[in-house]
Amino acid sequence: MIPGKVWLIGAGPGDPELITARGLRVLGEADAVLYDALSHPALLDHCRPDAELRNVGKRGGLNNPSQIWITQQLIELARAGKRVARLKGGDPLLFARGAEEAEALRAAGIDFEIVPGVSSPVAAAAYAGISLTHRDLSSSVTFITGSDKEGVEWTPDAWQRLATATDTICVLMGMRRIDEIARALVTGGRSPETPAAVVQWAARPEQRVLVSSLGRVAADAHREHFTNPAVIVVGEVVALREALRWYDRRPLFGKRILVPRAAEQSKETALAIREASANAVPFPVIEIVAPPDPEPLRRAASELSSYDWVLFTSANGVHRFFAELSRQGRDARAFGAAKVGVIGPGTGAAVERYGVRPDVMASEFLGEGLAREIAYRGVGRVLVVRALVARDALPLLLRESGAVVDVVAAYETRFVSAERGEALRRAFEGGEIDVALFTSSSTVSATVGLLGEGARALLSGVTVAAIGPITAQTLADLGVRVDVVAATYTIAGLIDALERHFTPASA
Repeated sequence: MIPGKVWLIGAGPGDPELITARGLRVLGEADAVLYDALSHPALLDHCRPDAELRNVGKRGGLNNPSQIWITQQLIELARAGKRVARLKGGDPLLFARGAEEAEALRAAGIDFEIVPGVSSPVAAAAYAGISLTHRDLSSSVTFITGSDKEGVEWTPDAWQRLATATDTICVLMGMRRIDEIARALVTGGRSPETPAAVVQWAARPEQRVLVSSLGRVAADAHREHFTNPAVIVVGEVVALREALRWYDRRPLFGKRILVPRAAEQSKETALAIREASANAVPFPVIEIVAPPDPEPLRRAASELSSYDWVLFTSANGVHRFFAELSRQGRDARAFGAAKVGVIGPGTGAAVERYGVRPDVMASEFLGEGLAREIAYRGVGRVLVVRALVARDALPLLLRESGAVVDVVAAYETRFVSAERGEALRRAFEGGEIDVALFTSSSTVSATVGLLGEGARALLSGVTVAAIGPITAQTLADLGVRVDVVAATYTIAGLIDALERHFTPASA
């Protein structure tokens, strides 16, 4: 058997995009992944579908797996010939157990590599707008953990010696002893007026930042209920936050945005939401399945070059159509001389993934807009690839222009089981949703159906955003108030519209 290997990967803190390119590649190749509680769950989306995933995270006060047990799992998996990714929050060698795991692997004769990660204090400071060093304020920084290897706090004498030995002090996981730490630093000679900050859940939309002074930071942190995971920063550089803060100034920072899309579509939307410093709440209300009769799709794919135009109205249709082409052993060459039209940039990007550049993209991202573009260029035999149930504006307008139109269903949109409605209602009733983001009429109908009789009342308590006028009209027809409609009918356009909505008029 080929010997296995272990990669100790730093996942970075908070934002899943803080993992390195190498870390992400290795993660995607692993047979087994052992991940910590502080590594972002979205990183697991990059694992192979058949990878074995094991949660070995530790949380204070809970019945956690022992370090010995975790290390033994790494050894056993590697000895079984597995490629093992050990995904650790932050950096695997900075106040983590990466070195101990590596030592145990070496002693067991297991090959390993270390993939560094962005460390939590560095990211916490950056996302809070605090520069750990500064030409005028700090030429040294010390990272220290709030406890020693046995979990026993450092002695007051140790903290007192640190008090004036460095300009900036970063304490990791020190919230349980913040009173003693602050008091010892003051006793050691650090002024109680020294700026101090606590950064909790750094680089996530849940991030909270408390700015205080060394003499008051403990009381302020208790009053505001700050807990681990958090980094305590002490030093004059904390005063820079007001000028340097950026992450939590964004209009959507911390907003919890419901994404009621099919599971395979939610990931890209969630990424765009995280880019805006907001928190995506994926909740699949529909699923994309094969059409009940696959024969028309098979026939259209086999006769593709006989069409003058092939029109795609969604990325889902693109992916399903090219999957059928692939099943037939064909690729983009099958289009022959046929021109390709798409209803918007998202659909266009999906087509380009398969080596086809669209000839036409509707200036208005609607069926009517695409029909006008095609009619202007001359029609002929046209294939429209779409969902089983969809608006008929596109084929009707094309036929009025003289086209011979074949409409083929590449997929069907189905509502999820009604049993899931209770979980969705609880999310609204519990105040876990700030914004409901609708990207199609089908997601509107499915969401309202799941919420039941109280749908209008529940949606009235949040900001309702629609990707375009068709989706907005569906909401209005169901009696739901619409707060935001994107001017550009894309996810990016919808996020931009939401940011404008939440930007204060004086900003």
